[in-house]
Amino acid sequence: MYKLEQETDADWWEVEALYDLCFAPGRTALSSYRLREGVRTIAALSLVLRDGDGVLAAAIRYWPVRVGGHDVLLLGPIAVHPTRQGEGLGGLLMTESLARARGLEWDRVLLVGDAPYYSRFGFTKLEGVVMPPPTNPDRVLGLSLRENAWQGVSGPVERAACFAPKGTLS
Repeated sequence: MYKLEQETDADWWEVEALYDLCFAPGRTALSSYRLREGVRTIAALSLVLRDGDGVLAAAIRYWPVRVGGHDVLLLGPIAVHPTRQGEGLGGLLMTESLARARGLEWDRVLLVGDAPYYSRFGFTKLEGVVMPPPTNPDRVLGLSLRENAWQGVSGPVERAACFAPKGTLS
């Protein structure tokens, strides 16, 4: 049995340790991290899963960004502890957090990832949306939370400096 909760300040370093375990060294040098620097997560969508003993099993975070003057959610990172992979925890985090994003009236989500994995959640390759280099454009994926939300949205992905998005910020 797992308990799904909103990430708190007390969880921050434990979640960071999970990301360090699951991702290659130097993960914070990726272009998506430059978009996150100095910007708070969307707390209402940044979730953790803990087992019955309170051990962190998985985590997901969201950040506000802008594309072509539009508010966009940047999903990631999402990680599942290596000993818990294959249990569907990543899918649970995706499904629950995307449902919450719809409930908070967000329109669109962006991520950098593998299309074969994320397509099962409805993500498709975005044309005309440009992540900072050296991001592979084939890995820039989007999901419309409202019908045609990505239609006509293009341009560089920009850091949300002074941004007051829907939902609570941490």
